[in-house]
Amino acid sequence: MNTPGLPSSKAVLPLVLVVDDETHSLDAIRRNLEEDFSVLTAPSTDEARAMLEQHEISVILCDQRMPGTTGVKFLKEVREQWPDTVRIIISGYTDSRDIIAGINEAGIYQYVPKPWLPEHLLATVTNAVEARTLQMQTQRLNLELRTSAPVLRQRKQSSLANAHAAFDFDRLVRAPGSPLDAVCEMAARVARYDLAVLVTGESGTGKELLARAIHYASPRSERAFVMENCAAMSDTLLESELFGHKRGSFTGAFEDHVGLFQRADGGTIFLDEIGDTSPAFQVKLLRVLQEGEVRPVGASRAVLVNVRVIAATHRDLEQDVRSGRFREDLYYRIASITLSVPPLRERSADILPIANMLLSLSGLELGHPNVRFAEDVPANLLAHSWPGNIRELKNEIFRAVALSDGETVSATSFSQRVLYGQPGKAAALKGSSLAQAGSLQERLDAIEAVILREALLRHRWNKTHAAKELGLSRVGLRQKLARFGLEGQSNG
Repeated sequence: MNTPGLPSSKAVLPLVLVVDDETHSLDAIRRNLEEDFSVLTAPSTDEARAMLEQHEISVILCDQRMPGTTGVKFLKEVREQWPDTVRIIISGYTDSRDIIAGINEAGIYQYVPKPWLPEHLLATVTNAVEARTLQMQTQRLNLELRTSAPVLRQRKQSSLANAHAAFDFDRLVRAPGSPLDAVCEMAARVARYDLAVLVTGESGTGKELLARAIHYASPRSERAFVMENCAAMSDTLLESELFGHKRGSFTGAFEDHVGLFQRADGGTIFLDEIGDTSPAFQVKLLRVLQEGEVRPVGASRAVLVNVRVIAATHRDLEQDVRSGRFREDLYYRIASITLSVPPLRERSADILPIANMLLSLSGLELGHPNVRFAEDVPANLLAHSWPGNIRELKNEIFRAVALSDGETVSATSFSQRVLYGQPGKAAALKGSSLAQAGSLQERLDAIEAVILREALLRHRWNKTHAAKELGLSRVGLRQKLARFGLEGQSNG
């Protein structure tokens, strides 16, 4: 038997007790487990009993055949006196009566056959420790539920208030006068009504954030908000994920699975990229929306559900309806209200506020809380067209922060795509909605500054070539660069 006292370095590890009358078996199990657990060993049940009285044992592993008793009999005693200790039998015998007795009388968590495999034994003990931890947490929660209803109610309200604050429409970062203002205003008005909403817009524009804001501004905000990307899986998997399935309904269905429609009961389900679903699945989804019930795969009965559907797509669903690719009846089911989120290139005034928010976020996540943009960054960000929208902007900023030395992010930390890629604001002016803030001269100056910047980027900051393209003299170009604060950014 090893020393009953525990090493201080392992005091925080779960405590495992191994009981076996064979010394070599005790040593082998101890060596296999001691890197992940604090291990005590006992060659007899008397010594094991003494250890149980001295220490809080998480898991006990006991040999079945020992002098004077069996592992099942001893673990039955352990179950009565130390019920929170998870009990495991190790045995070289497979008598079914022993197994049944172990389960019924001693509450055995698992049998481990001899000769045991190191990986299997370690995994078994790890799972047993996790099961005990969850059991203890559940017991504490049950006690709290019985004795602390007012406290829990207060916690719930606090959590809900935090969720409302985190997903409020104001958290969709934008500049004053942004085209997104009108979208958010309409979304806030319809949020309180139980209408299906279709959110359209390019990938990465923030459709999910808008959907969450609608949910938390609605009467359903106290219930679940769940989401699924309909383009990410096959019809079979999508049907199982949304509607659920019964055990044995198909290969790999080892247990019942509750679908997202049932989990969202009373709340909101967000179906992202619904335009990418197949016509066959559209029929099944339509039936669910019409009848207000789902039938899990393999089930004999349907289950009533009460959910609000918010769908999103980057496709032109009206065109898909005309071409027959998307069902017209389903389209009118999901599009009681349609909200269109404009791409970032059509709301270029939002680029810098969003970039500053993402900079703060990346600084916190990457360990640079005081990170800031250098003076040359804003013009580069405004000059890019951002085809990937906010998702691309986020990736670029996180990349730039990771590659920067110190707390200042310079333009050179961004990818070549941003530095010398597609022109942004000026190229999109024809079809864009400019911000409504500022005087006419201020807005014209902003446009002129972007055009100058883009021309310089295209010519790698060669002022002679840029001036020729713009119909300016080199002196005239320098004067404009100085006027707009771009002179110091050039390199030639």
